[in-house]
Amino acid sequence: MGDRVAIVTGGANGIGKACARRLSEDGFLVVIADVDREAGTALADELGAEREKALFVSCDVSDRLSVNNLLSETRSAFDRLDVLVNNAGIVAKGDILDLSEADFDKVIGVNLRGSFLVAREAARQMVEQIEEAGERTEDVRRRYAIINMSSVNGVMAIPDQLAYCVSKGAINQMTKSMSLALAKYGIRVNAIGPGSINTDVLKSVNDNPAAMAKIMSRTPLQRIGDPDEVASVASFLASKDASYITGTTIYADGGRLAMNYTVSP
Repeated sequence: MGDRVAIVTGGANGIGKACARRLSEDGFLVVIADVDREAGTALADELGAEREKALFVSCDVSDRLSVNNLLSETRSAFDRLDVLVNNAGIVAKGDILDLSEADFDKVIGVNLRGSFLVAREAARQMVEQIEEAGERTEDVRRRYAIINMSSVNGVMAIPDQLAYCVSKGAINQMTKSMSLALAKYGIRVNAIGPGSINTDVLKSVNDNPAAMAKIMSRTPLQRIGDPDEVASVASFLASKDASYITGTTIYADGGRLAMNYTVSP
């Protein structure tokens, strides 16, 4: 199929960074989209920006013009798009009693509106390519994929992460709706729902035995996941091996969703 091109939003750090690295290892030309210019540029350099193997684009996914620029820069550099990892996301602490409207709007703006804006433009680009090339549906299913980043908290809930939980629950439904609309073109749409993953959000837990014990009590595999393990799921969903999978969410959660009780670490 030649070089495939992938965009990873929120790709400068954490799970997004791991996904960008993994897709690069898989042979993709990778576009790293993020608001963190320093980290994004460094990663693009690491993945071969000088050899035209990677590109960093500064992008605020909640802003339509910024998203349009992301797609424009991707077309200018690589002339196509095959895979989107829709990963950009933020959190804001607050429950129904004290969460501010500003924080609610900010989280929904990035996590949900941002995912929608990027997915919409990516899907339009993919459909245009498919129609122009007259690609066979069976080939399209092997090439094109949109992967949204959800969470176990799209199914469960945390009282003081109301906005985040709402956004991830909506991502699950958006994934299903998108998959149905794009199925006739052969474009597959799935999501990944990570559990407790060793990113900056959980760094403080590593030095807090009580907090770590609490996480382990709800994690049957008895460890925190690694960003590379989430990236492996993204790699699979982007590959031809997942050509008959669409409209679903794969949970990389150490068994968390399977239990209805806690375990002793």
